[in-house]
Amino acid sequence: MTVKAIHGDLFTMVDDPALVGAAQSYIHIPDGTLVVESGHITAIGKRADIEPTLAASVEVIDHTGALITPGFIDTHIHFPQIDMIASYGEQLLDWLEDYTFPAEALYGDAVHAADAAEFFVRELLRNGTTSALVYGSVHAQSVDALFTAAHKRGMRMVAGKALMDRNVPKQVRDTAESGDKDSRMLADRWHGKGRLGYAVTPRFAPACSDEQLIRAGQMLKDYDGLLMHTHMSENVAEIKWVKDLYPDAKDYLDVYDRFGLLTSTSVFAHCIHLHGEEFQRLGEADAAIAYCPTSNLFLGSGLFNLGEAEKYGVKVGIGTDIGAGTSFSVLETIGEAYKVGQLRGQKLDAFKSFYLATLGGAKALNMESNVGTLEVGKEADFLVFDKTATPLLERRLKHCKTIEETLFVLSILGDDRAIRETWIAGERMHRRRPKSQLKG
Repeated sequence: MTVKAIHGDLFTMVDDPALVGAAQSYIHIPDGTLVVESGHITAIGKRADIEPTLAASVEVIDHTGALITPGFIDTHIHFPQIDMIASYGEQLLDWLEDYTFPAEALYGDAVHAADAAEFFVRELLRNGTTSALVYGSVHAQSVDALFTAAHKRGMRMVAGKALMDRNVPKQVRDTAESGDKDSRMLADRWHGKGRLGYAVTPRFAPACSDEQLIRAGQMLKDYDGLLMHTHMSENVAEIKWVKDLYPDAKDYLDVYDRFGLLTSTSVFAHCIHLHGEEFQRLGEADAAIAYCPTSNLFLGSGLFNLGEAEKYGVKVGIGTDIGAGTSFSVLETIGEAYKVGQLRGQKLDAFKSFYLATLGGAKALNMESNVGTLEVGKEADFLVFDKTATPLLERRLKHCKTIEETLFVLSILGDDRAIRETWIAGERMHRRRPKSQLKG
């Protein structure tokens, strides 16, 4: 495999700035070089130091002046909801009934699922997302299609079949037995194949019978390295529903805990309306939260309390939550997270934003030993940013004096157009067309 040396301005988070302070949380190497071989990073440093050591056979790719960062990691996204993004007017429970479940019902058709999977994966790459934790529909073939598309591109991705055997329309309902059987079949087929992983995926407590949740907890025990992926405390009406269904439970988190679903590999999406004790128990369990600001705002669900999660040491990553979320772009999503912080009186600086989008997401998905940073030995998933992607972005970035200001401007003004290239395991998987080829 060809050794490649990529020149550019290198930036990576190496720790949570909330824990170690901003100055110790990142590495920035202006005019640096990243060397990749066999899917991994083999050297990183100043161009002046590395360039003289390169053999003549090394393929040199010059992105001088561009910013190179780790790929984005999306900790919560729904593959079968791409055709109902921007559906008007409802909050969570009505939105599910009116828009989501009818769209997901179509994924019983394997041809439809395969076509959608190709589109979905291309959109991830176009927006700079190199890894994701993904909901499939209730149909096993939807997850087969997604894994097939991701595996073809060598992506590190985790996904699972949605489990929901009650309180949902028949077209998107399984049974406790069939859901368990299909989930195990998919895990046997895909978990650990290439860079893929499986997640046990209950829709949310109201959609799963006790028997289904019991089986989900048992599956986590029966397989090594599975994630558990579900929703929690997204909407006040949803929380009341859970309380009505489980009147003896201490809180929403306790419902999952009693079925063995609160573990160090558990990822709970939203978690907007948690109280202190729930955050504390999440932190003690080393569980993670997927913070989904665009969908939380779009559905009017509420404002996530990132400061409270930090207080209790809870792992947090960013989720676009397509299709309640309104963009595949993690850049746009962290821009919305900044605005949520402003409303909460919690300033979200650019280093923390990029931490959530990269290393924080990797830690949330228990894959930080493989991805999330630009370090020797890590898998070579990275992005090349185009600082001239739009006239406004180009003009504004010329006035930036620090890397922190540059990152902040990218997070507020950037979108998919700012992603010049997306690399997966040392191979370029997306390249934005040159401006000369773009209509405008």
